[in-house]
Amino acid sequence: MRRVQTIGFILVICLILLASCSGKSTEEKIHSQLEEAVNKEEVFEEQQEPITDLEKKEQELYNQIIDLSMDDFDKIKNLSEKAISVINERSDKIATEKESMESSKEEFKKAEELIGKLEDSKLKKKGQELVEVMNNRYDAYSKLNKAYNTSLKLEKEMYKMLQKEDVEQQELTKKIEKINQSYEKVLNYNKKFNEYTVEYNAIKKDFYELAEMNVNYEDNPAGDDSAEKK
Repeated sequence: MRRVQTIGFILVICLILLASCSGKSTEEKIHSQLEEAVNKEEVFEEQQEPITDLEKKEQELYNQIIDLSMDDFDKIKNLSEKAISVINERSDKIATEKESMESSKEEFKKAEELIGKLEDSKLKKKGQELVEVMNNRYDAYSKLNKAYNTSLKLEKEMYKMLQKEDVEQQELTKKIEKINQSYEKVLNYNKKFNEYTVEYNAIKKDFYELAEMNVNYEDNPAGDDSAEKK
């Protein structure tokens, strides 16, 4: 359905101390919190491939169903049940994905508070840009998650309809249209999420450079915005 981009693109951190005191500077504390937010998204990243695999599996079941006639109603019922089971698995993965993003958001709030304490005006301004883009990213994900769950609900309704011998074609067609419209929203929010991720990574790099931190980067590959439709 979609590939979402992530923010875990820093491999090695070599910090140049910004203060001679024994404790961490505000900049270093911000760095720690930003990277902790990245770490909290590891579970989110782990869900992406399984979700895509389940989407493909469900699409295959749907394709098998539409190739059948009402003479094969028992097969249609059986395949529909399997499809619903796959959707339930997808729903569980999406719930786990959401929990990971919420944990990341909580860690980022700590970095946001520290950014507000920065004394260097240029660095603080860059940090505020970082905060704005990241919060936009979290908002885009929230909308993406809601749209995706709506799509799952509509799909389950469709498969339940397919288990009724007296289902009307017009009713079924309307449901499929709603599913496709819902996935259009998923694609749009997913695109926004990926765009904010790219922007965030770029600003974070600028922030570290402005803070005079020596950081080695390896960017994540771009995401795939494709989605399965009925």
